[in-house]
Amino acid sequence: MQVVFLGTGAGMPSKQRNTSALALKLLEERGTVWLFDCGEAVQHQILRTSIKPRKIEKIFITHMHGDHIFGLPGLLGSRSFQGGEEPLDLYGPKDLKDYVEMTLKLSRTHLTYPIRFHEVTEGIIFEDELLKVEAGLLEHVIPTYGYRIEQKDLLPKLDIDKARELGVPKGPLLSKLKAGETVELPDGGLVKSEEVTEAAQQGFTVTILGDTRLCKKSEELSRDAHLVVHEATFDGATKKLAKEYGHSTTLDAAAVAADANAGKLLVNHLSARFLPEHEKELLAAMRQIHANSDIAHDFDEYAWNKKEHHLMKLE
Repeated sequence: MQVVFLGTGAGMPSKQRNTSALALKLLEERGTVWLFDCGEAVQHQILRTSIKPRKIEKIFITHMHGDHIFGLPGLLGSRSFQGGEEPLDLYGPKDLKDYVEMTLKLSRTHLTYPIRFHEVTEGIIFEDELLKVEAGLLEHVIPTYGYRIEQKDLLPKLDIDKARELGVPKGPLLSKLKAGETVELPDGGLVKSEEVTEAAQQGFTVTILGDTRLCKKSEELSRDAHLVVHEATFDGATKKLAKEYGHSTTLDAAAVAADANAGKLLVNHLSARFLPEHEKELLAAMRQIHANSDIAHDFDEYAWNKKEHHLMKLE
């Protein structure tokens, strides 16, 4: 799993930051990419990465403000132009379907693939044998959702050579060993799963929060997550504005991560008022609350190290 920030600014593009979008690259896990929000010019941002629009399998929209959706019609068209034929699952608030269908209709945009719309409500919105996605309603000026993505723990890896050395024949006994069972051999001997398997690997948990005031649901979705991506449109000096406009401060984001016992905190959706020279001070204040905190920038990329169970930044 890799996380790629395609836009980390708030409201409108700036020279330093594009509007909101984040890609979750699941190429190793399922050969696809999931996109979270799709602000203006996201497809231009994608051109500067290795992401292929036809590989985007699912798009999750947090809310219907323009800086989170204005890039969606163009991206949908480009996915079609570039040979995308597989269905696309689009998750978001109830007005999302009307917005997409109307823009495609009025712009005479024909897609070569079907869109499957999913109106988001609180609870589990997707689950298969590998991944689970939970949505939670946050507190903004319009309905806004946060998403918690959990990879289920991976099954132990079977050492075939070791199993053969112990006399395990090909067939169903190997599957039982991989599933953690002890098996009986034809000669009556017993082989324990731990003798021929590596330990099961812990899956990752990533929480991606839409625009929100400081609220309990953010903490619930972030509980014990390995990574929390939290908006921070304001700072401690402008906390009254944050509450008034339904946003969080950098200190609010750090408090959520700390209270939730989260691993890494990456804040995004920063106001254009914050210039690069302000970041050192912002970071110092955040890290007093949650030590493992950083500020995300466009094109930052992080990868999940499944052996050591932590995120590492790719240079």
